[in-house]
Amino acid sequence: MHNLDDRESQKYISRSQERDFFIYRMKRIAIQGQIGSYHDVASHHFFEGEDIELICCPTFEDVFAEMKKDSSVLALVAIENTIAGSLLHNYELLRESGMQIIGEHKLRISHSIMCLPDEDWDDITEVNSHPVALMQCRDFLQHHPGLKVVETEDTAGSAKMISEQNLKGHAAICSKFAAPLYGMKILEEGIETNKHNFTRFLVLSDPWQADSLCHPSKTNKASIVFTLQHNEGSLSQVLSIFSFYNINLTKIQSLPIIGREWEYMFYVDVTYNDYTRYRQSIDATRPLTKQFKVLGEYMDGKSTI
Repeated sequence: MHNLDDRESQKYISRSQERDFFIYRMKRIAIQGQIGSYHDVASHHFFEGEDIELICCPTFEDVFAEMKKDSSVLALVAIENTIAGSLLHNYELLRESGMQIIGEHKLRISHSIMCLPDEDWDDITEVNSHPVALMQCRDFLQHHPGLKVVETEDTAGSAKMISEQNLKGHAAICSKFAAPLYGMKILEEGIETNKHNFTRFLVLSDPWQADSLCHPSKTNKASIVFTLQHNEGSLSQVLSIFSFYNINLTKIQSLPIIGREWEYMFYVDVTYNDYTRYRQSIDATRPLTKQFKVLGEYMDGKSTI
């Protein structure tokens, strides 16, 4: 009969083998949107050269639900756009889910307008897309006042809907990569108002496998979240600690705490060159904060043009 130490050792070995198996098998990535969406494009850039299977979800809530259902599922989630700003709800979903950030990718967003292959400009009366994409193409749409603008759940999903339902007179605004997937014809590319349009995506995993996929010692960026005491200068004290340890603050986002007037949750991104100094700054910061949590330590993501 095994004693307690033997049983614990077997559990550890079994867990390690499970992690090793996960590393080498095909990765399953949950995304919001359809094949051909920007989440799809960003996933293939981040996991370039790897075999991946996408789990397409209609909402971000569904993305996190997929991860809860199967702890081996990863996710790629948009968190910030250079034009539309932060996706505030996704910050809350991330914090509440307990999932961990293991990477990021910054994708250049270039929108195209497309229609059924046998139609042209003169046939189009309605344009469909996600509200953020429509907002990013505001100038283009203002130059086409005759088009009825209709919001949908997804960019590529709009192209898929038009194709599958053979919706005459409809056009979709989405990535050019969706056109061949759904048999659509591109009418015009690069219709976004601002050509410096990037979206930052976070790659997420269940905490138990995070270190296997992104070892902390090989990171240079972290995302943290905390609340503060109702004391004068409390935020400046925290920022001073980061400065003392040569930690670079790259983003700070505050969200009001529902039901607690004038209290905020602070989401902070930092970069560092020395992991030990970074950990020292975290230890020094904790006593000055409440509900402190490290959301992930990872490599600063590259940009795809």
